[in-house]
Amino acid sequence: MDLILISLLVGAAAFGAGFVVRPIIARRKMEEEKNAIEAQIHDAQAQQKSLLLEAKEESLKIKEKAEDNAEKMRQEVLQEQHRLHQKESALDKRYEVIDQKLQQIEQNRLKLEDQKKGLVSKEEELVQKMERVAEMTSEQAKEHLLSLIEKDIKEDALRLIREVEAATKEEADRRAREIITIAIQRCATEHTSEVTSTSVQLPSDEMKGRIIGREGRNIRALEAATGVDFIIDDTPETIVISSFDPIRREVAKASLQKLMADGRIHPSRVEEMVAKSQKEVEKMVMEAGLKAAADAKVPGLRPEIIRLMGSLKYRFSFGQSVLDNCLEASHLAALMAAEIGADVMLCRKAAFLHDIGKAIDHKVEGGHAMIGADLLEKYGFGERVVYAVRAHHEDVPLKSPEDFIVQAADAISGARPGARHGTIENYIERLQKLEEIANTLPGVQKSYAIQAGREIRIMVNPDQMDDLQAKKLAILAARKIEEGLEYPGQIKVHVIRETRAVEFAK
Repeated sequence: MDLILISLLVGAAAFGAGFVVRPIIARRKMEEEKNAIEAQIHDAQAQQKSLLLEAKEESLKIKEKAEDNAEKMRQEVLQEQHRLHQKESALDKRYEVIDQKLQQIEQNRLKLEDQKKGLVSKEEELVQKMERVAEMTSEQAKEHLLSLIEKDIKEDALRLIREVEAATKEEADRRAREIITIAIQRCATEHTSEVTSTSVQLPSDEMKGRIIGREGRNIRALEAATGVDFIIDDTPETIVISSFDPIRREVAKASLQKLMADGRIHPSRVEEMVAKSQKEVEKMVMEAGLKAAADAKVPGLRPEIIRLMGSLKYRFSFGQSVLDNCLEASHLAALMAAEIGADVMLCRKAAFLHDIGKAIDHKVEGGHAMIGADLLEKYGFGERVVYAVRAHHEDVPLKSPEDFIVQAADAISGARPGARHGTIENYIERLQKLEEIANTLPGVQKSYAIQAGREIRIMVNPDQMDDLQAKKLAILAARKIEEGLEYPGQIKVHVIRETRAVEFAK
């Protein structure tokens, strides 16, 4: 019973506690649910605020971008309006210029019509006057008038031709001077320092007797072996070697120097030294030819041509080595050809070989230009190279620009300062001859050679010669000088026609 009662009491207590605790638990659950709901609401509000901020920022960006685009479009519109305004202004100016030109053309047309009417009226008046004065018919008067007009037109045409010719010549001279100056500036060569030397200095006069030998056997052996003449005169300590062949002369000179250095001078030793010198000179000739061809940039030459070119090292013209002249002319021709667009390689080769005929002109009759051209033709050189060599002294007419370039390069090389030298007698003789040629021309009062013979001034009688005749006289004088005088470079001819009016005030 007690247990049951206790159980009942415990159950009742538990039941009663359940009634008390359940509302508390329910209330706590409700509070927790309420707090969760409030937290969710708070999170939702925060998320809503964040979305609103993002939306506002995006709208601001869109607004700024739209404003930037609008500003750019506004600037482009303003620029386009500015360009259109400038074009309109330019078109307005053009229209004004065109209007002015049209007005000027109309004025000129009216002036020409007035001039034409005036000329017609003058012509009618002249015809009438001529009919009255000369009792000519209308047809005769017209023919006479036409002849007068034709004469005036011819005079005007001659004057115009002369002006055009002078302007063209001035421009051609300017351009030619420019090309030649560029070529000379880029071609730096030495002045002539070698001369045709045929004398050998001896250590003493006693050496002359040893060279002559007993009864002249040594000197005869030397002359027989070398093919030259040894001139032994009263000149102290000097022997002169004479020969038309520069190679023989060089061999003789080298042989004599070797004999003097060796000290043993007798016929057998002479032959030995001459043979040795011939080999050395032949080697030097080939080396000189090869070096010159390499310097001139002309490859592929045959050994025979190389040898002939090398032999020109010992050939001199007015103190200038012919080989140096050929090499210098080659450089000048290449530079000038490059300036005017001509065939550079053709000019280089033709200028280098232009004087090759001088290596054999003492063995063959004829001028060195023709001999050299025939030689090159024999060895298979091109027709244009052969013709340029043949024409460089105008033995045949110059045809192509390359022919003129080769001739000009040769003239520049020979005429430049320091290239050549001559005797004072030859110089004075050339000046006298130049003045004599000028004084033989009709209408010449006197002439003066100036600028070291590079220029001549011819004074004419103004009463006997007009301007056109003075021009013809200048052309005639130039031709006479070309035909009657040999000279390097060119000579400028001045014809001076002076008229003076003199009166006295009393």
